[in-house]
Amino acid sequence: GVAEAIRVSKPYKLVTLDLRPEKTVVKVGEASIGGDEFALIAGPCAVESRESTFAIAEAVRRSGAKFFRGGACKPRTSPYAFQGLGDEGWKILSEVRENFGLKIVAEALDEPSLDQAEQHVDVIQIGARNMQNFSLLRRAGRSKLPILLKRGMAAMLDEWLLAAEYIMAEGNYAVVLCERGVRTFAQHTRNTLDLASIPAVRHISHLPVIVDPSHGTGKNYMVTPLACAGAAAGADGLIVEVHNDPPRALSDGAQALTFAEYEELVDEVMENNQVVSTRQSRVAHPR
Repeated sequence: GVAEAIRVSKPYKLVTLDLRPEKTVVKVGEASIGGDEFALIAGPCAVESRESTFAIAEAVRRSGAKFFRGGACKPRTSPYAFQGLGDEGWKILSEVRENFGLKIVAEALDEPSLDQAEQHVDVIQIGARNMQNFSLLRRAGRSKLPILLKRGMAAMLDEWLLAAEYIMAEGNYAVVLCERGVRTFAQHTRNTLDLASIPAVRHISHLPVIVDPSHGTGKNYMVTPLACAGAAAGADGLIVEVHNDPPRALSDGAQALTFAEYEELVDEVMENNQVVSTRQSRVAHPR
């Protein structure tokens, strides 16, 4: 018979802590997102060439990243902007995985590109503009790969979690949430990084949540401070844009870090994480 019945009154049934009190850890081979390990995902906004992509991959691996981000196809505001290398970009991402041992994170724009992504990457990203593309969410839910779901630019928390619910309702429970900033009246940043969403999500959901301080600010000098703040707020990891020559990047160069800046970010985030962990331990276990 039925041993226990759990009533879930929230609009989402699968993402909530009510159903699963323990936090989800998304395994990607020997790497993971969630749990005790702080995930570092880094790379260019878009794959531009084999040479530059390999140089970036070597730099981020050297600085401790286990995941490499890079777009083979890009959703751009302007139809005249660089849209990615397409098929060649997917091939280069596969070569990065083979040559550097990094797990690949890349965006799928629609169902055909998700079919392609499954052949070349380890984690499929659903971007902010597609957060409520319900047919794409359902298709992602039928994938065998983990899904990185970015929050929409004007999405409420419930809408974001319900988007994750679409994926999980199709059977894919390996979902990672990503706070990437929302659109506000502020003009000093590209978006406003909603750091309060991190503890809010952790209070409601068992899914891991990471922070994108690159899109969350749009300014490379702000990325490291907001990365540290996101980690302190309880994020399970970061996704950051890194480029070998940011001023000449074909997309989002203003928010990309140089190799040296990324190395400094990793050092600062890890140092701050140790301080936060020590303080939390003292609160939990006072003398």
